[in-house]
Amino acid sequence: MIPLLAVAAWSGTGKTTLLKKLIPVLCARGIRPGLIKHTHHDMDVDKPGKDSYELRKAGAAQTLVASSQRWALMTETPDETELDLAYLVSRMDETKLDLVLVEGFKHELVSKILLWRQDCGHQLKELTLDEHVIAIASDVELELDVLVLDLNDIEQIADFILRWLNQSR
Repeated sequence: MIPLLAVAAWSGTGKTTLLKKLIPVLCARGIRPGLIKHTHHDMDVDKPGKDSYELRKAGAAQTLVASSQRWALMTETPDETELDLAYLVSRMDETKLDLVLVEGFKHELVSKILLWRQDCGHQLKELTLDEHVIAIASDVELELDVLVLDLNDIEQIADFILRWLNQSR
């Protein structure tokens, strides 16, 4: 199975910002990352007016759009109450990936790096530190029983992930 590493935090803490900087660094180091992003919003990757959108809205339970550059599978899930991370990961091609980064899914039982910002609007004691938290990336120094990384040092975070990935194999 592909190693999973979640980046979890409250909304507005900078998960996407961190991942946008981290992914190119991991790629430059020879890691092929995949990504699963959780959103609480009703989202649509398709656009009204496009044939694929119109066909999907006509009632197709699954729509696969493909070109020579990429393909995307959209699956309608109106009756599903919870997202199943294991199922989502199983849809990914492990022959093309070394790691799947997961944005969000903070309650899943997978290894995770929590993000902490001093001005995030929460108290440090609100962080859920369980056995799945392998590090915290913070913009301030913290005294905790888990490794604290510098949230603004992408190279340090990439080094940590590479060490973790090598230990996971």
